[in-house]
Amino acid sequence: MKKIATRIWLLIFAFLIITVVFMYVLTNFLYQRLYVQDTEETMVEVGLKLQTMYDNGKVTDEFIADIEQFNDYSNLNIFAVRNPRELSACVPFDIDYETLIGPEERQKLLAGKYVQKIGYEPRFDRQLISVVIPLVDQNRLEGIIYIYFPLAKISELANSGVILLFISAFIFLVVASYLIYKGIRHIMRPLNDLQLAVEQMSYGNYETRVPVNSRDEIGKLSSTFNKMAEAIQQEDEAQKTFLATVSHELRTPISYVKGYSEAMQNGIITESQKEDTIQLIVREANRMERLTNELLQLARTENEQTNLVLYPIPLGETLREVQKILTHQADKKNITLHVDVDDALIIEADEVKLKQIFINIIENAINYSYENSKVEIVAVEKTGSAQITIKDYGIGIPSEDLSHVTERFYRVNKARSRADGGSGLGLSIVEKLLKQLQGSLEIESVVEKGTTVKIRLPLMED
Repeated sequence: MKKIATRIWLLIFAFLIITVVFMYVLTNFLYQRLYVQDTEETMVEVGLKLQTMYDNGKVTDEFIADIEQFNDYSNLNIFAVRNPRELSACVPFDIDYETLIGPEERQKLLAGKYVQKIGYEPRFDRQLISVVIPLVDQNRLEGIIYIYFPLAKISELANSGVILLFISAFIFLVVASYLIYKGIRHIMRPLNDLQLAVEQMSYGNYETRVPVNSRDEIGKLSSTFNKMAEAIQQEDEAQKTFLATVSHELRTPISYVKGYSEAMQNGIITESQKEDTIQLIVREANRMERLTNELLQLARTENEQTNLVLYPIPLGETLREVQKILTHQADKKNITLHVDVDDALIIEADEVKLKQIFINIIENAINYSYENSKVEIVAVEKTGSAQITIKDYGIGIPSEDLSHVTERFYRVNKARSRADGGSGLGLSIVEKLLKQLQGSLEIESVVEKGTTVKIRLPLMED
């Protein structure tokens, strides 16, 4: 935050420097434009009016006296001479005649035009502005009217208000600095809060939130951080729950296998009980194997890229292959797998993942169907997609559980024994696989009447 504050201060300082430079340039511009130019115009105007007093011919002493008399009520210094070289005797400073009236200036004077000069005069220690007005008769320069005026310095012009200017500038800087300081603190406060929240998050305090007091960019950033923190917190809680559930699911079969194996090793199990004990150990080992396989499958689906390379697959052929795989399992409960598929349906999918989806759902349908019933698998085209409907006539799912059945380790019947219940990962895997295949899942169910699962997958484009 200090770096941001420093950048802001440097930016403000740069603007102040630019302001000072601009004011300096503006002051010099106004000095030249308003003061020097105005003085020059006044001198020229006075000189031209005095020029009208000249009646041609020789410049008389009376004319020179009248011009000099004008000095008594004017702040300008005005002299009239017959020969410009005589000026050195009239003005209180040295005049370089060749510089004042050179060949070019003399031609201008003979043409009736005035000459204006600005130069530094050491005697006055300031710039001196002068105007030479010609007195011409029949292309002869009979004399000149010389007007000069020492220009005041900028410091002299502002001398009366310079103290007030400095005091005002000091007060302005103090007030501006205070307001800028308060403004930067106000701007930095939510950023400081956000920095502290990020540090708390890095320590594992995922409950950390930052207040949102505005709708500007910082407010949006704080709101986004809160959403991110909430998502991280939920993910952390889900991960802890997942690990606890996995530990619980594995601990029970491990306890069975370990306990009965030790009992057999120690001779506690009788000969008549060995067969049942071995079957129980095999069953629990199979359950551990199934659980670990499903966990690996779930991990793969979460780590794989969502954008898979999809290719055309005949839907009917895939469903019939899945039917053959699961027929033996269905026969154990005397359940008929009835497949009705439009062989013209060609979908865009991945065959391995597609079979995983169908096997998981149809296995669930078999496991939770009543004996001597059937599972119907129907695939048709609907609104540009392939809709696969898998319907069983089993125990069904209560309405309050339908929205949770795709959650990891969720079981509808919490009291169901682990022998007849799954791991609770099957539908979670199905949902993730369908997202990768750009498909969707819909489940409808009525208790004691059965469950209908509808899957929609994209058809191959023509």
